[in-house]
Amino acid sequence: MESRLLDRARRGEAAAFERLVNDHAQRTWAVCYRITGNSHDAEDALQDALVAAWQNLGRFRGESRFGTWLHRIAANASLAVVRRRRDVVMDELPAGRPEAAPADLYDRFAESDRIEAALRTLPEDFRVALVLREFGGLSYQEIATHQQIGVQTVKSRLNRARTAMADALGTDG
Repeated sequence: MESRLLDRARRGEAAAFERLVNDHAQRTWAVCYRITGNSHDAEDALQDALVAAWQNLGRFRGESRFGTWLHRIAANASLAVVRRRRDVVMDELPAGRPEAAPADLYDRFAESDRIEAALRTLPEDFRVALVLREFGGLSYQEIATHQQIGVQTVKSRLNRARTAMADALGTDG
């Protein structure tokens, strides 16, 4: 199914591209949001990523899954936005479920705030590796290719990032 959609999208069919993107929308948004740290920058990064994916669809060789390719583009777009806006204060949390009870919403926002604060303490390379693995679902090899490093370095970065996150969150990891 994905290969047929890809073929149609490569021929310029916007509806096919939209279906491909929609299949990966939540994870792509998560990658953008977790790297940028706020919804405004994540929206900019997501838009930049989708434009870049559409413009470069002909270059997608299919050596990885479409979602993996899209997540890499989203990570790069997110990093570009972060670099452009280093002075922006990260102040917005994602919206909660409307059906959630107020206490549940408060707990979710508080936990999300703690996670965002902990992520911001990580060096950029560690944060990106962790986001791509945990929120983007990329493999070690895919992250290594994205960051242009070896798989062992990815494993080391992820281990150190998880340890730092556990310390920052006051958990046993």
